[in-house]
Amino acid sequence: MSAPNDIARATAEAMWANDAASQGLGMEILAVGPGTAQLAMTVTPAMTNGHGTAHGGFIFALADSAFAFACNSHNERAVAAHCSITYLRPGKAGKRLVATAREVSRAGRSGIYDIEVAQEGEVIALFRGHSRLIGGTVT
Repeated sequence: MSAPNDIARATAEAMWANDAASQGLGMEILAVGPGTAQLAMTVTPAMTNGHGTAHGGFIFALADSAFAFACNSHNERAVAAHCSITYLRPGKAGKRLVATAREVSRAGRSGIYDIEVAQEGEVIALFRGHSRLIGGTVT
């Protein structure tokens, strides 16, 4: 195991210990690595909208959490500067959503990350996050 993977894992563990929002929504970390993260969450009936599909805010929250773990994976404190999401298909109650984040660019204090949210292997949303380093470390 390489040092960058150890750093990513230790950083994720430290962040997870204080992440009441992700834990409260039933998210779980599936994988982390340098510039990457994969989180999952099952859509509960309380997460559905008036159409009976997953409320976009919960899909966004899952993608945003994957983004957070990916952009902090180098153990440099980072926050979101800008995020956008495109919904392609509805999420469904009872289904497990998986958000996979990958680093696209990291230069100076800025980073760009793309996150795909999939349901049963089909991409239902695309999220792009811009991060900003704020100084300090997570661990």
